[in-house]
Amino acid sequence: MQSPEVWSDKNLSSKLGGEIKEIKDNLDMLKRWASILDDAEAALEIQDGELTLESETALNALAKEIDSFELRQMLSGEYDEADAILTINSGAGGTDAQDWASMLLRMYTRWAEKRGWKVELLDKLDGEEAGIKSATIKIIGKYAFGYAKAEKGVHRLVRISPFNANGKRQTSFASLEVMPIIQDYEKTIQIPPEDLEIDTMRSGGAGGQNVNKVETAVRILHKPTGIVVKCQQERSQLQNKENAMQMLAAKLLAMRQAEHEKKLAEIKGESMDINFGSQIRSYVFHPYKMVKDHRTNFEVGNVDAVMDGDIDGFIEEYLRKVR
Repeated sequence: MQSPEVWSDKNLSSKLGGEIKEIKDNLDMLKRWASILDDAEAALEIQDGELTLESETALNALAKEIDSFELRQMLSGEYDEADAILTINSGAGGTDAQDWASMLLRMYTRWAEKRGWKVELLDKLDGEEAGIKSATIKIIGKYAFGYAKAEKGVHRLVRISPFNANGKRQTSFASLEVMPIIQDYEKTIQIPPEDLEIDTMRSGGAGGQNVNKVETAVRILHKPTGIVVKCQQERSQLQNKENAMQMLAAKLLAMRQAEHEKKLAEIKGESMDINFGSQIRSYVFHPYKMVKDHRTNFEVGNVDAVMDGDIDGFIEEYLRKVR
């Protein structure tokens, strides 16, 4: 990192800086683990009941932490270490579904922030009465895609609708798409310029000096596939275009992988669901409180904690099952 050649290359210095941080974090973690073990050994030697109980609690927490660490080492997919793009779309359920989509947006934002990752809102389309029709966020953090990929699919909400005058129970749906951010997408996905239709427009939103004055928002249509991506959150049109191109590359990569999985299924004679349409989890607020993952049967009764971003249990259980 002290080499002048490194500092003249922004991408290289950023990459090495990340590697150094990971090494330091791992060393600090190992020192902390060793300290917990030393304290437990000392408590047993002096046979102090109170210290032994404290050590038992610390060791139980350590066991869970080591389990999570081991799981992270298994995230060895090609893009597992990459940043992630999450797109939430409201489904069946009208205003309730749009409100549900906004609740999921907050849940995933809180989840990422608790992990120390950075979250950027790339695009959002508000609902007519409440909530959102769709939203796209970028999560910047190592293994963001590796963990977030466990969440793609349809999420189902059951509750007493706050938008129903009769107070009836309502079932709503929202889907989540998860894609890796490909930094050097030009080397991975070839996108000829003639395949693109790029439009600029004035950004919408709550306000700001540039809103409705400068055409900073970017909309890109990939003509061969009909895929449309849009980014309007940055003040710079150039940055919005770069983010939109990353989103497009990620969508094209996901499409390529889906086609590959479909071909494998045909060869094997299996029926594989490669769409986002499969219901993966139910969040029940009424008549009881329960969040259950239908792929692993993992369930939690504390709905409020889950909606505040406490979803690692669901993610880790799923990743263990499919590893």
